[in-house]
Amino acid sequence: MSEGIKDAAELPDAAAQSRASVLRSRAESYIALSRYDAAIADLTESIALVPDNARAWRLRGESHRVIERYEAALEDFDEALKLEPDSAYALGSRGQTYAAMGRLDEAMTDFEHALTLSPDSLWILEAKADVLVDLDRLDEALEEHAKIIALNEDLPYSWAARGDLYQRMHLYAEAIEDYTKALEANPAYVRALSRRGEAYRMIDRYEEALADLSRAVELDPENDRAYGSRGAVLSELGDNEAALSDLNRAIELDPEYIWAFRVRGEILQEMDRHEEAISDFTRALHLEFGD
Repeated sequence: MSEGIKDAAELPDAAAQSRASVLRSRAESYIALSRYDAAIADLTESIALVPDNARAWRLRGESHRVIERYEAALEDFDEALKLEPDSAYALGSRGQTYAAMGRLDEAMTDFEHALTLSPDSLWILEAKADVLVDLDRLDEALEEHAKIIALNEDLPYSWAARGDLYQRMHLYAEAIEDYTKALEANPAYVRALSRRGEAYRMIDRYEEALADLSRAVELDPENDRAYGSRGAVLSELGDNEAALSDLNRAIELDPEYIWAFRVRGEILQEMDRHEEAISDFTRALHLEFGD
């Protein structure tokens, strides 16, 4: 971390420029290590030394955004854009900040501007698709995902992201197809295995669901969602004891996993363990509604 901010007046211009440049570079390494407060300290000094460097404002804005200091992030991105009005990076990052604050229309404006400057930017396309989902413009979101996949069909994340959207739309066959594409690119992709298992569960293909979810748990023993989904599958297959074991594990990993409490309560109810069922339903109501 920088050892006391140097006043620009104390340094000749060339020295100030040199020090600010090194501070910006060190900040980038701090950011790569997720040491955002250290990065912000370096960038703050760098800006004090050289206020007209857009990169410093962008990097500090991004650091503020990642640690959810959204108002500070907006101020920094605004400054960056005064210096570089056509920075797709700053526009995209400011759009992400607006989205995190629920200011979705402003986010869309920034994303659309950014994409006129950098139409093949995957991360901005993904951010725009997410906002379209939040705006319930799901067909338009699908169009953005199609663009993302067309740009690089080898990225498993892109297939899985569209699969998640299909699943949200209850288009389970399409979701399964996309998750399968993701797994062809990366057979050990836990997210795709877990989500495909859930999609199989939703269309009552329990054996296939069980295989996917078991593989997901094998690869990631702390995947609470995979345990929860597998618990529901095991219950459908008639093995309530194994189902309870999985749901217990899911809740142990995430004590606020509302859906797992509800499913475990239903299984306990089916087993005539009504006091325990009431406890789980009560916990689910408290978590979801504050009862």
